[in-house]
Amino acid sequence: MPSKEKLVIIPTYNELENIDKMLARVMELEGDFNVLIIDDASPDGTAERVKAIQQNFPGRVSLIERPGKLGLGTAYICGFKWALANGYEYIFEMDADFSHNPDDLVNLYKACRDGADIAIGSRYINGVNVVNWPIGRVLMSYMASKYVRLITGMRIMDATAGFVCYKGSVLKAINLDKIKLVGYGFQIEMKFTAWKLGYKIVEVPIIFTDRKFGVSKMSGGIFNEALWGVIAMKLKSIFKPYQKLNLPER
Repeated sequence: MPSKEKLVIIPTYNELENIDKMLARVMELEGDFNVLIIDDASPDGTAERVKAIQQNFPGRVSLIERPGKLGLGTAYICGFKWALANGYEYIFEMDADFSHNPDDLVNLYKACRDGADIAIGSRYINGVNVVNWPIGRVLMSYMASKYVRLITGMRIMDATAGFVCYKGSVLKAINLDKIKLVGYGFQIEMKFTAWKLGYKIVEVPIIFTDRKFGVSKMSGGIFNEALWGVIAMKLKSIFKPYQKLNLPER
């Protein structure tokens, strides 16, 4: 019977070139990490490939198929709700393209097991640890995190990071239906909400490596949403303070 302690949520759109290798790597990690793929109708056949791989790992690889590209944030919200409904204690976000090293899942888990409520795989906690990105994108990402710290008051060095472990208790306390940003701003809004609720957030150093296969999903619209969304999020927190949901324990 597969363990239901740790679940890695991986949104996909046209990740056929990466999905076999990624699932194989996660499945071989020590500690029985399960995976939930959330595929947004990839025309390259990613979902069909996941269905074939599922036969090799009974009960450990799950798939949700959505009708189209609905945004990174909505994919993770969908995954969080599924994870909580299925009783998972530690819930991870990770990209499918190997920009996040699957081996670091173990370090994020250990950080939460040892006292953190949220563990962030941080590119900037020990300098700038990014490989194969153009210098312009490195600067944009680094300055975006500085901007978030300035506006929100959080001391998180990598607020836009998408490699994260949440304790299930944190996700239960957050009103996920109130999370509105759908692009990379979603990553900021989740961390800010948890921080305002008083949860302990730690950063675990990682090396971020740009994808070798497939195409980046970053766009100007995603960047602009995060830019203006941070200000709106901060103003909302001033006039309507965050409150934890008091959901019954499972």
